[in-house]
Amino acid sequence: MHRIAMLGTGLIGLFYTTTLQGGRGKDRVQVVYSRRKERAKEFADKWQIPVWTDRLEEAVGHPEVDVVVIGLPNDQHARAAKLAAEAGKAVLCTKPLARTGREAREMLEAVEKSDVFAGYLEDLVYTPKTLKALDSVRKGALGKVLWTRSRETHPGPHSEWFWTPAISGGGAIIDMGCHCIEIGRNFIGKDIRPVEVVCWADTQVHPIDAEDHAIGLVRYANGAISQFEVSWTFRSGMDLRDEVSGTEGTIWLNHWLRTGFELFSAAGSGAYVAEKSESETGWMFPVGDEVGALGYRDMMADMLDSLDQGRQPMETFYDGYVVNSIMDAAYRSVASKRWEPVELEVWRGSEEVEKLQAARDFDQDHLLIKRERMPDGREKLILKEKKSGQVVERVV
Repeated sequence: MHRIAMLGTGLIGLFYTTTLQGGRGKDRVQVVYSRRKERAKEFADKWQIPVWTDRLEEAVGHPEVDVVVIGLPNDQHARAAKLAAEAGKAVLCTKPLARTGREAREMLEAVEKSDVFAGYLEDLVYTPKTLKALDSVRKGALGKVLWTRSRETHPGPHSEWFWTPAISGGGAIIDMGCHCIEIGRNFIGKDIRPVEVVCWADTQVHPIDAEDHAIGLVRYANGAISQFEVSWTFRSGMDLRDEVSGTEGTIWLNHWLRTGFELFSAAGSGAYVAEKSESETGWMFPVGDEVGALGYRDMMADMLDSLDQGRQPMETFYDGYVVNSIMDAAYRSVASKRWEPVELEVWRGSEEVEKLQAARDFDQDHLLIKRERMPDGREKLILKEKKSGQVVERVV
């Protein structure tokens, strides 16, 4: 059993605590920290947490705590992680790991210097649909992954600090691009180096000093492309979708707006529907198991099982550092309006640059471009002659 210090009592702290203490879980939140005393006490009373405090050092250093979970605003991640490392405590940090690649690297160096367990809480790579899709990809169902697309959009975050770049580090890119980028990395292969990024972003709706909409492309060393789309201007709730295309197949995932649970109400109940839901009447799409559907349950299980078994979790501080570095390149691209390199001072993946080949040997003289079944049952082959380069077709 692990005793946990929960740093933060906002929406993410609530989801994490619900996951850890929901049902008959053996792990318990022992200490809760909030910058506001009244909020810390209120949260502790609700969840029957023995100790509450508004002092960060007290929460991290509490003698009965062995795991520190960071669910704080982005500008506080580095300090909290360094305190946990100095105290010799395992540390789990919410996304994004930091505001910049440099800040993320400092956090990575701190936990590795102290040799403490560190996990990156990137929940959307742990959704049940994503885990199943990743298993299929790793078993070769799609062949070589050529392209991924990940989309997260909603009407905007819940708390005021998200809208302040000095605290958050940016806008929709730093808030949600981190999810989409890491989903793409997992499908393409985290050992494949991200090379460069091109990104458009703008402030289309909200009167803020950060982007509320962005679309970007990340190019990888093997030629694969990962597309991310993020927005705080999307109406009707939260849209979470992923697509993966490979030489041998395709995956489409819709995680949220079509949950399989559809409810129409003219009266409304005044009750919570689902995260980022904008309506309590009309057609609504509730979620039966929200923490499960969003990946929190499998994520926390992986983190704490990995800690117990002395292995690395699926998502590490190093992964968070790579994601932050990709987002740095995206922000530079927004300013320069051109492709920008991903600057990784620490790279732990493959150095091999593999060129994707859509065409394959068909026979000694031809490459296969495409094969298809015709209405009469015969097969048509589109072939490229190796010597002349001419494209020909053959019906067999």
